[in-house]
Amino acid sequence: MFFSPLSLLFFLLFFILSFIIFTFIHIGLITIAFERIGLTESQTLAFLILSLIGSSINIPVKKIKSSFSATGDRQVRFFGMTYNVPRKSQGHTLVALNLGGAVVPFFLSCYLMLKNGIFFEPVVATAFVGFLTYFLARPVSGVGIAMPMFIPPLIAAIVTLLLGPSRHAPAVAYIAATMGTLIGADILHLKDIEEINAPLVSIGGAGTFDGIFLAGIIAVILA
Repeated sequence: MFFSPLSLLFFLLFFILSFIIFTFIHIGLITIAFERIGLTESQTLAFLILSLIGSSINIPVKKIKSSFSATGDRQVRFFGMTYNVPRKSQGHTLVALNLGGAVVPFFLSCYLMLKNGIFFEPVVATAFVGFLTYFLARPVSGVGIAMPMFIPPLIAAIVTLLLGPSRHAPAVAYIAATMGTLIGADILHLKDIEEINAPLVSIGGAGTFDGIFLAGIIAVILA
C-alpha cells in the first residue's frame, strides 16, 4: 500500500537534503558520524535511500471499524506542515506499519544493540524520549499523529550524554531518538484512533516520519 506521508514540497526537500547528505558522505562528515554507530559508507547510503523510498510504503496490519466518513481529498496543516489526506471509503480505519519510518529504524536499532552488546543505556534513553514525545505529539483529525520534528533528536542527545560518556553514545542516541519517537508518538497514541478520525493510521508515517528520519541523523551528530 503506497501513501506518501509528505507533501510534494517536503518530499522534494527531502530529496534535496539527501543529495546534500550524499555530498557530505563523500567528504567524510556523515560517514564519520555513522561510522560511530558501526555503519559503512555503502550501508549509510542504502539506509538513507531505503528510508526515503520506504516512507511511501505502508504495510497493512489491522482494519478497525470507526465512524470515519470520507469527504474527498483535503489538506490539513500542523506545526507549519501541510499533510494531504487521501480519499478513502468510509466505515473503517486501517492501521499500517510504515517501511521507512518504522520497520527500517527498528531493524537497524536491533542490529546496533546486538553488534555493540548494549541494552541498558538504549532502553533507558528510549524510555525518556518515548515519555516526552508522548506528551509532545498530538492527534490531528484526518491525518494521524503529528509532532515537531527537531525535538526528539535534541532530547535523545541530551539524555544519552546525561547517562555518561561512552564510545557507544552515538548508537544509543540513534536508538533512543528513533525508537523513542516511534513508541511515544505513534504506538502509545494508537488508543486515540477514534479521535484521529483518519482513513489510515500509519505507524512511523504521516506526521512522525520526518521526526524519526531526521532524529536518527541529528542525534548521532549531536552525541
